[in-house]
Amino acid sequence: MTEPGPAARPPAPIRTERLVLREPEARDRAVFVELLASPEVGAYLGGPRPREELERALPETPERRPGLFVIELDGAMIGTVELNRRDPERRSGVLPDTGEAELGYLLLPETWGRGYAAEACRAVLGWFAAARPGEPVVLCTQTANSRSMRLAAKLGFTEVQRYEAWGAEQWRGVWSPVTRPA
Repeated sequence: MTEPGPAARPPAPIRTERLVLREPEARDRAVFVELLASPEVGAYLGGPRPREELERALPETPERRPGLFVIELDGAMIGTVELNRRDPERRSGVLPDTGEAELGYLLLPETWGRGYAAEACRAVLGWFAAARPGEPVVLCTQTANSRSMRLAAKLGFTEVQRYEAWGAEQWRGVWSPVTRPA
């Protein structure tokens, strides 16, 4: 994308009670491949990508960019969380002139149900609210993805739209640091 990321990189990793959110490193490559090749992770994201394709395509050190964090638990990567500017053709009108920051996350299936996604997302939303005061964040998911729908509600996202895309009903919510704590 040509637009700047959601904010500058934090000066140091973000630490929560159980997690460290940091930039990707070469040691994370295998987990990036695992995440993107996982049928469970890809179930609501268009399906898994072929492992062989990922092994060829992913650089030795995963891309570092503002707003992309590795979620680390006890020294090991368990997923990613990111805030990224939406492409012009995908803007929802929440911030039509600049494009919204969109929250996304992927976690290894064996870590699901333990609150790590909520903990990581809250931390990133808090960082974003401090870096871009008053700027809203959007989150999109399939309505059939009950886990993601519950997390969106837990984080304080409110529905702004339902629409059809990719052969399924989609949900778009917005979070505002002005009205909701991270």
